[in-house]
Amino acid sequence: MDVRSDHGEQENGEGVPEELVNKSPYEIQKEEEEKAYQEKKQNEMSDSVEESVHYWQENDEISPRMSDNKNTMKQILGLGESFDVDLREMVLGGKHVGILLLTGFAKDEILLEVLKRLTYLTPDQVSEHALKSYFECYIPHIQVEKVDSMSAVIKKVLMGMSAMFVEGDRSVLIMDTRSYPVRSPEEPSLERVVRGSRDGFTETLLTNVALVRRRIRDPGLKFELMQVGRRTQTDVCVVYIDDIVDKVQVDSVREKIKRVDIDGIPAADKQLEEAIINKGWNPFPLVRYSERPDVTASHLLEGRVVIFVDTSPSVMILPTTFFDLCEHAEENRQTAFMGTYLRWVRFAGILISLFVLPLWLLMVIDPAIKPMGFDFIGPQENVKLPLILQFLLIELGVDLLRMAAVHTPTPLASAMGLIAAILVGDIAVKTGYFVNEVVLYMAIAAIGMFATPSYELGLANRLVRLFLLIAVAIFKVPGFVVGTTLLVIALTIHRSYNSSYLWPFIPFNAKALGNFLFRLPLLENKKRPSFNKTRDNTKMPDDPDGESRKSKKHK
Repeated sequence: MDVRSDHGEQENGEGVPEELVNKSPYEIQKEEEEKAYQEKKQNEMSDSVEESVHYWQENDEISPRMSDNKNTMKQILGLGESFDVDLREMVLGGKHVGILLLTGFAKDEILLEVLKRLTYLTPDQVSEHALKSYFECYIPHIQVEKVDSMSAVIKKVLMGMSAMFVEGDRSVLIMDTRSYPVRSPEEPSLERVVRGSRDGFTETLLTNVALVRRRIRDPGLKFELMQVGRRTQTDVCVVYIDDIVDKVQVDSVREKIKRVDIDGIPAADKQLEEAIINKGWNPFPLVRYSERPDVTASHLLEGRVVIFVDTSPSVMILPTTFFDLCEHAEENRQTAFMGTYLRWVRFAGILISLFVLPLWLLMVIDPAIKPMGFDFIGPQENVKLPLILQFLLIELGVDLLRMAAVHTPTPLASAMGLIAAILVGDIAVKTGYFVNEVVLYMAIAAIGMFATPSYELGLANRLVRLFLLIAVAIFKVPGFVVGTTLLVIALTIHRSYNSSYLWPFIPFNAKALGNFLFRLPLLENKKRPSFNKTRDNTKMPDDPDGESRKSKKHK
């Protein structure tokens, strides 16, 4: 009679499950191999390409057999599972060849030209080392290299390149046939200028590099490429001018980037900043972000280090100072006099955004400190809500409006402004919940915040303003004095990549501070900022005969 095994299958009289009776030994073996493969795949916990390659084939070598390489690609890259992973196999010059690529990145025109040339080859034109013949004689493409490890091949393919395997060879040819989706270099919305270039960085690293190369045709301009993230392998590029920059600083930046050991940086430059520079809870930015290639080129000529991250339309400039973050490209597009005026107006807006609300609240709470002639300051009528609560609610409302503006479609933005100005602001005042002056000064402070060139600095100043408002509401004059003192101390001990954050105010440098307060004419600004510790701090010769410092040194 029939009995059941431990696994529940019904067995025949000889103890063999019925479902296996009609199967050949080959089919049984294939099923067992597939089961073992699925179990091994389920147990894989690799964090990097190298680990995955060693897990599946116990070494990082390229097999001379195409079938083994196909099996590795199936296990690691998902060949046959992911629709965009393709292996095009053919016979070229009498040799079995396979071209591995990601269809979303491959540029058809380049591959077609390569294949068109190779299809005309006959076996007698190809030497015993076919891959060497293809590389040296028959592939009509510039960017081609030989790779000897499987992990390197997979990394290159994931970057968008194409890999050519040749039966019987332990090397692979890598061809740069990638074509990334890219938008045109449009003017960045956060750094608009009335006069000046209208191009800006995009999300493609190569495009951003070309925009800077176009402005600095110096052989000393270096672009060092490396990858960050075990899984994302994001391209990161450290940029500097070799004979100007402080080499110690470049070495430090390079080593910190290489030591980053995380899964990836999908949020690009901001996550990289947190990994190598701003690791704590400090709200003030320690680097300057820019989306303009002309601003980036100017900072490179000053001896700064710039970090490009692929997929990000902005770059990191370091080191930076509080005063750097208050400058804008528009000031250098006007005459020296008008540039200085614009700079002062911008500085005044930043100071207003910080101190106008706490000072007004202080004079309302403690009328005795009002200067002569300022008796008009203060609410003329009583309202239902305390002043500090009004300020906090309006601060929250401005933040909500800012976030809503980001997510509101452009055709509806004007309607949202009307809702905020009329339905919220005006009606809130008429119903007696808010004072007119509170709304007025909050609007002035908001304008000052939006006039701050650095978006990150504007957000940090908002937190400082909230802190001062609360300190004034609780402790009055001592709260304002102590809060302002703590702010200055915090900025003083703050350091941007081992450089003083308040330079040239602390440590004091009168000449450098004058350069920040006044936009000097171009030919009068002959020195680079000293806090960069540049190897060459001279922008132009001091001698009237035009003899450069370098030429005198060589003499």
